[in-house]
Amino acid sequence: MSRPVVTVTPDVSAKEAARILAAHGFTALPVVDDDERLIGIVTEADLLPGRIPPDPRFPRTGEPRRAGGSVREVMTSPATAMAPGCDLATLARALIDARIRAMPIADGGRVVGIVTRGDIVATFARDDSEIAADVERHLSIYGGPDRWHVDVRDGVVRIADEFEDETDRHVATLLAKAVPGVVEVRTVTIVGGGAE
Repeated sequence: MSRPVVTVTPDVSAKEAARILAAHGFTALPVVDDDERLIGIVTEADLLPGRIPPDPRFPRTGEPRRAGGSVREVMTSPATAMAPGCDLATLARALIDARIRAMPIADGGRVVGIVTRGDIVATFARDDSEIAADVERHLSIYGGPDRWHVDVRDGVVRIADEFEDETDRHVATLLAKAVPGVVEVRTVTIVGGGAE
């Protein structure tokens, strides 16, 4: 998640919210009250209606929408949020199912971060060598340095170990799956200098 997160209050002008979005390249801003508690979210889509005058050369369809002057007038409330420890797969599914681009992360109602679709794509796009280094670091804490042999291709992690301990394999798999960018984990046993 991105943090610290940039937030706005409901009394901020819609124009200022748009300026903040544009300046930072954000797609959404969590809206908080005076106690920093999440009360809504304002997105690019919330700010667009009524702000672009129609071209007089084209016939109008429907009633024009009035542009809101403050975040309070255009924000979506209440906002959906997830906890800091939520499963990334669950969060990604929520973004897709709800057709939203950003999810505030709140702890006890206070915004502690935000995750966007772009953040998740960036995690998936991590270089295999970075993923391998992170997996090796996690495994060395559990099983000691140089015990595990790690190879990563397109986010698929192959962990080789000379011991045939199912508990160790299970723990190694869980530790590897916790590394951002890992899409699958396979464990193998090294037999006579090679893996089986």
